[in-house]
Amino acid sequence: MRQLGRRVLALLLALSAAALVSLAGYRPALAEPSGAIAQDARLAGDRERTRFIADLSKKVDVNVFALGNPYRVIVDAADVSFQMPKGIGNETRGLVTGFRYGLFAPGKSRIVLDLSGPFLIDRSFVLGARDNQPARLVVDLVPTDEKTFLATLKEQRTKAAQTATVERAQAVAASDVAKPVVVLDPGHGGIDPGAKSANGIQEKDVVLAFARRLRKKLEASGRYKVFMTRDDDTFLPLKERVKFAQTKSAGLFVSLHADYFPAEIDDARGATVFTLSEEASDEEARALATKENFSDAIAGVELPKDSDEVVTNILIDLAQRETNNRSVVMARSIVGELAAKGRLHTKQLRSAGFRVLKAPDVPSVLLELGFLSNEEDEKQLTSDTWRDRMAGAISAAVDNYFKQRMAWAPF
Repeated sequence: MRQLGRRVLALLLALSAAALVSLAGYRPALAEPSGAIAQDARLAGDRERTRFIADLSKKVDVNVFALGNPYRVIVDAADVSFQMPKGIGNETRGLVTGFRYGLFAPGKSRIVLDLSGPFLIDRSFVLGARDNQPARLVVDLVPTDEKTFLATLKEQRTKAAQTATVERAQAVAASDVAKPVVVLDPGHGGIDPGAKSANGIQEKDVVLAFARRLRKKLEASGRYKVFMTRDDDTFLPLKERVKFAQTKSAGLFVSLHADYFPAEIDDARGATVFTLSEEASDEEARALATKENFSDAIAGVELPKDSDEVVTNILIDLAQRETNNRSVVMARSIVGELAAKGRLHTKQLRSAGFRVLKAPDVPSVLLELGFLSNEEDEKQLTSDTWRDRMAGAISAAVDNYFKQRMAWAPF
């Protein structure tokens, strides 16, 4: 069963690489990079020893570590911008089946190498520039057996746990809780671009632009304190998005996305609203949740273990029933507004096991704004006029939700 799970994850990673945008073309818009510039990268060697080499404008400190299920090497560095040749990262050589790169967090850049089997990081280092040669990042990889790989991974996690320090932001001050707190969550970002239209429009950009417009609408009402999980092109793991909402004492969490359907059903249009459930409402919802939950793997974040899911399911069963009920009220409010002022893919509420909705104490919904696979939806998703109208509808839905909640209990 574990072997089957690995194969499914490997297949999802391959499908994601095809269905989503290749990060090899990602170039952060930095006019004058203050840090190092990654100018090129390549693979060398064979399955007995595979070497990854990246050319840098100057020497930088890096943190290199392994992840399993699926097999990946993660290279983190501070303040590196990427100006790689177009199309790079698709090469398969030795143990490496491809690589991608991008901004992972503010001031933090990441390279992710995908590997075909268990491995060891034999060594990693960065050479300074010399003799007209650029600085170079080098990672040497060798094959190993599964037992040794898992033992090494366990040792790596132990060391990481001993050095981990930072807690997220302090809880919101009492003065801020006077207003309901709304957390907007633009999906994907940075190294994880999300879906991509035929014209190259990326989901991460579309949902960020809409979240900013919606925040402006909500704040203009004077009724809410609004936070965004990200306000630029950076990546945030799913678990951290949930934690962010909790630390802000959120009264509502809205995760924003843009869907993509294969060519044979690319006439699908309109918005869809999802809530959390252990059992998916339909196969389409199940497939979408699987894709969105795999966002962490795309960006090089370790996926939760089975035991983590068991704990989460217990929390859902015991602590989240009332939260889920309130989430459904919000979802219905959105559907009602969009039925009158926007366009819906379906009026039916859908649900599935979206990890980003699993805060047991925060009512949460996931809104797919439209389909990047549809030309008309793509035009709307990139239209300021449409964004303003759609943000107005969602803002009205938020108003309706909190009016109903006021009738239940203080927030």
